[in-house]
Amino acid sequence: MSAILVTPVTTEKAYGQSQKNIYVFNVPVKANKNEILAAIESQYGVKIAAIKTLIQSGKSVRFSRGKNRIPGTTTRSDSKKAYVTLAAGSSLAIFEQPAQEETK
Repeated sequence: MSAILVTPVTTEKAYGQSQKNIYVFNVPVKANKNEILAAIESQYGVKIAAIKTLIQSGKSVRFSRGKNRIPGTTTRSDSKKAYVTLAAGSSLAIFEQPAQEETK
């Protein structure tokens, strides 16, 4: 089994989910749930209760092929997200604010 790279999503919606102990990660499209579970547990040292995955299809975009040519269309690459529910007592410090020093 090869190591896969999982990166956390840091958006407002993901922050709202983190309040419910659900964290969102970008994962490779070919990765399955077992590989994602092993990668997150090894990288972050947490226990996982459940994983839900989804594949977002790439958007269709237009491009120009030069002057007086008919513009073409193509699609961006697909992406995959994993919604990870952590076990009770586990948490990640993705959205934690660093401790601010008190000024006198």
